Amino acid sequence: MGSTKGLHMAKYGYIILSVLLCALGITLMAVPGFSVSLLCWMGGILLILFGCVKIVGYVSKDLYRLAFQFDLAFGILLIALGAVLILRTEAMLHIICSLFGVCILADALLKIQISIDSKEFGIPKWWLIFSAAVITGIFGFLLLFRPDESAQAVMILTGISLLAEGILNLVTVLTAVKIYKRVETNHDEG
Repeated sequence: MGSTKGLHMAKYGYIILSVLLCALGITLMAVPGFSVSLLCWMGGILLILFGCVKIVGYVSKDLYRLAFQFDLAFGILLIALGAVLILRTEAMLHIICSLFGVCILADALLKIQISIDSKEFGIPKWWLIFSAAVITGIFGFLLLFRPDESAQAVMILTGISLLAEGILNLVTVLTAVKIYKRVETNHDEG
């Protein structure tokens, strides 16, 4: 694999999956009667794919080494949780929203750390990551407590949380991932 090929795969994989998270979130807000079983399958697939992208990002050669710094362990966790959602769908039907809430809250907290590291590193738009992470963390926290037990309200809150998570990931990858190009120079000796 070329020196930046893995990083390109991780960055664009992150972008594509973040857009898919946003789309799923918007779908859940628009169709609060969405099938929970289908949500388990779709969520499981997205978690597995995100886990793989996070691991690729972690082993890549990101210039700043900020956006993917916590992604090895978190990527493995997402793959495991995605597999559980797919393989044990019936058991997960009642806790999927809480599971998403834990993942979203954990990711938001890690992104707050990334934003602080980005500020220290001199990235001017660190505050975008911080702001998006705080907002996303609030929705993840609310999703854990499900203030309204109605299924439709919980599905809408899940949609808002997934949309916020997708936006947070987009902001982070677009702000804190720097792909550098090697410049090959040819020096003639002679």
